[in-house]
Amino acid sequence: MAQNQAYKFKIEPFDKKKHDRTAFSCEHDALTTYLRQQASQDIAKHVAAVFVLTPDGRTIAGYYTLSQYAVEPSQIPPQLLHELRLPKYPRLPATLVGRLARSLEFRNQGVGRQLLLSALQQSLSMSRTIASAAVVVDAKDDRAMMFYQEYGFLRMLDSPNRLFLPMRTIQQAFYHPSD
Repeated sequence: MAQNQAYKFKIEPFDKKKHDRTAFSCEHDALTTYLRQQASQDIAKHVAAVFVLTPDGRTIAGYYTLSQYAVEPSQIPPQLLHELRLPKYPRLPATLVGRLARSLEFRNQGVGRQLLLSALQQSLSMSRTIASAAVVVDAKDDRAMMFYQEYGFLRMLDSPNRLFLPMRTIQQAFYHPSD
């Protein structure tokens, strides 16, 4: 597929029979291998929901995974805990974006942004059914760290590559008074 061509992408749940996972390749071998070899098993075992971004229903431009998670309040800066008025529970419910990857074939086309915004919208939507106080991500490298921080993610204490975004912030970003 041509890199400069404009695509109309669609997010849908990963289906190993429908989506061509063998053609997917990204900068991190572990993320490529996960989609090719592990994603279907995680779906079957109910440990991750996997969503793909596709221009044609078969090609995978990128993917992300969502899982339930729990955050220890000690990992969140105390001032922010106070501002968010979160309860003093031993663990707070959260949503984990365990993996997020863009195909090398779709570089510089805003795919990472589309994937992240979809993951955040999906997390917000599901938080109305299954409580979640934040979205948590693990940055693979400094570039990923900067990418997430551009969207307002904050570093968690004692975990240099782990970041979070309060659900309240996500809700404010997607809330439209006319809705």
